[in-house]
Amino acid sequence: MGVLFLSLRRARGLYGSLLFSASFQLCAAPVTFNTALPVSRGEGVVRVQVKYLSATTDPGDMNRALTVKALPLVAAWGATSRWTLFGIMPLYDKTMKHDMPSGRRKRSVKGLGDVTTMVRYTAYSQDQPGRTFRIAPFAGIEMPTGKENEQDMFGQLPGALQLGAGAWNPLVGIVTTAQSLKQEWGFSASYKFNNEANNFEHGDEARLELSYHQRVWVRVPADSSSLPHFLYVGVESNWVWQSENQNNGQQNPDSGGATFYLAPTLQYITHRTVADIALQLPVVQNLNGNALEQDFIFTLSLRLNY
Repeated sequence: MGVLFLSLRRARGLYGSLLFSASFQLCAAPVTFNTALPVSRGEGVVRVQVKYLSATTDPGDMNRALTVKALPLVAAWGATSRWTLFGIMPLYDKTMKHDMPSGRRKRSVKGLGDVTTMVRYTAYSQDQPGRTFRIAPFAGIEMPTGKENEQDMFGQLPGALQLGAGAWNPLVGIVTTAQSLKQEWGFSASYKFNNEANNFEHGDEARLELSYHQRVWVRVPADSSSLPHFLYVGVESNWVWQSENQNNGQQNPDSGGATFYLAPTLQYITHRTVADIALQLPVVQNLNGNALEQDFIFTLSLRLNY
């Protein structure tokens, strides 16, 4: 999963960048996007995240306010030393409030979103004492497991507010990670192809992302047989572009555009767990028409190795 939302479409894909950052290492890794660090052969990782998005800046006259609570459940498995398999199951609680001539309306939906599976291959690795450099392409598919025909007392919810897209949506990308004992650099580029379902099509999405993490503290346990704990601080940036949505074959001029995020991060790392916190701030939002602008995305997560 995970740094999204150029429009309401992003409420459904909140977990997207989080899926790829579940690799287990006793060191820092990106919180908001993919990493090339390996999952050891025969080992697995489970990552539980809590995300909260607020979007209340409405350039139109409906005074829209969107809140999204997401619980992405991520699993990764090291099939071999180079191949890693990923899966994610997102749960959503989304609420939209807006003004109408009859008064202010509140529309909400809860439930399972679209499940994504992905495979990542380490195409290049250079390991040296205390450092590593890796390049890994990845590919995946978003499956139509979330409901796309949810209704409330006002009728069927708009396509952008549904739990699922109703379509099979492939994604491809590449990620690079350079890491030493004290710091980590990460870069990712990806593209997601969104397809039409039920006369609605979310716009395709492209992402360019960069991270830097620095170790600032080491705690050595009193028990000399235990491994030390680490604290990292970092900053991550995400440029996300989305094309316009389409309704019944017609482009929606109030959807899509580009957003640039900066996110301070904090990570606490032990032998088997990693706790992450990140606050994504949209410093530049160049959206189309009256697309709803974001305030922030807050992420809290726990990563467990087994």
